Amino acid sequence: MTLISRRGFLAASAATLSTAALPRFAMAQNAISLSAATRVLDVNGRAATVFGLEGPSGQGLVLNPGQRFRASLTNRLDVPTLIHWHGQIPPNEQDGVPDLPQPMLQPDETRSYDYEPLPGTYWMHAHIPLQEMNLLAAPLIVRSAEDVAADRQEVVMFLHDFSFMGPEEVMLEITGGQCCGHDMSAMGGHAAPGASMDHSGMQMDMSSMQGMAMDLNDYNWDAYLTNDRTLSDPEIIMVEKGGRVKLRVINGASATVFWIDTGGLSARLVAVDGHAIAGLEGSRFGIAMGQRLDLDLELAGEGAWPVLASREGSKERTGLILATPGATIEKIPALGEADAPAFDIDLSQELKLRASDGLPSRAPQRSHMVMLGGSMQPYVWTIDGKVWGDHKPLLAKTGERVEIMFHNMSMMGHPMHLHGHVFQVVDINGKRFDGARRDTVYVPPMAMVTVALDAGEAARWMLHCHHMPHLQTGMMTELSISA
Repeated sequence: MTLISRRGFLAASAATLSTAALPRFAMAQNAISLSAATRVLDVNGRAATVFGLEGPSGQGLVLNPGQRFRASLTNRLDVPTLIHWHGQIPPNEQDGVPDLPQPMLQPDETRSYDYEPLPGTYWMHAHIPLQEMNLLAAPLIVRSAEDVAADRQEVVMFLHDFSFMGPEEVMLEITGGQCCGHDMSAMGGHAAPGASMDHSGMQMDMSSMQGMAMDLNDYNWDAYLTNDRTLSDPEIIMVEKGGRVKLRVINGASATVFWIDTGGLSARLVAVDGHAIAGLEGSRFGIAMGQRLDLDLELAGEGAWPVLASREGSKERTGLILATPGATIEKIPALGEADAPAFDIDLSQELKLRASDGLPSRAPQRSHMVMLGGSMQPYVWTIDGKVWGDHKPLLAKTGERVEIMFHNMSMMGHPMHLHGHVFQVVDINGKRFDGARRDTVYVPPMAMVTVALDAGEAARWMLHCHHMPHLQTGMMTELSISA
């Protein structure tokens, strides 16, 4: 068995990414400079040019308690782009959806942002699916006063899937050559091939679904990354003997659900999507695309503790290692011994979550049923039988209590993300309860999940699946709020 020596560990520790251990982040004080730019990664010994979001000290950004998000974003790419602050609630004009309302940021153009951020674990990414698939994404951490006062180390675990092929080629493989007839780069244009079809019949024919296997993954990526690294050269985070760690897990993957396994470490899930929950003890937690988990870890004495992220339905995995000084660290294979299970098919994990600060009890003034549909062949993914550009907005008025029921009649799970709002999960498959507050909820095949929210700023707010190939082929609508 290959081991990493203490000397090797110290060298690796000195080279850790600034996105891993929060004290190494730049603690921005006034205006923050952010750049969308290319960078080069070493992925299993091969150089790969990808996109990234660079702050004052590497990829990602941390804000101190009470600090405003005051930033200047410069596009140093050779293509237009725009960044969405996932889970945050800026003014609608700063939300970062191309042409809704602001146009994309042209090469060498700079744009300013200024809003009061929500504390917690968040991230930022291009709202252009092909660019996010090329790793134009990074952590956005807003620390609270409790974080500062707590006697614990903070570590970020930023997950992604990666292909050596360009995103356009990946989409061509996924769709069987049907890709990109629907141009999501401008969030407009025409429907993808087959998108004009009425899928309502497919959605409602329950008998046709019997005996069909769900589709867990629709693409085999070349690598799975934690903080831009694979398990062939994992991130090694130096920790204190007997210390405490707050692990902020962000699933920035384009199309991969992961299981987080803390192994021998005692773990307590304390927040999801940046919002506190009643603590949930365990060592294995699932996380869909766009979601975040905050885990409190207790370190037992000295040693090295891998924290692994396994791809659902397969043996492939990524991860990082927490280690005390002088620890001997074993090489970890990139393949586990057995396939990881499908994630939360019965929503058992979601059913256990309870918000620490839920919405005030209030009867809904407006309710929407949202049908999630689509298929692998043809590769078309829809909301209410429509794709973006041919969609029918969900309507609400500012201040109304709104409930949205997501009814998934497809054979793939969909992490549904709503911009500009925090919602609360209030019903799963007809079981009413006061669940977690979130901005991204996973809806497995043949399931129904209802969320409640108070309608905010009068504007057009995007509602979409955070599986990037699904979004690229049009799986997006909007919550249109009037005054």
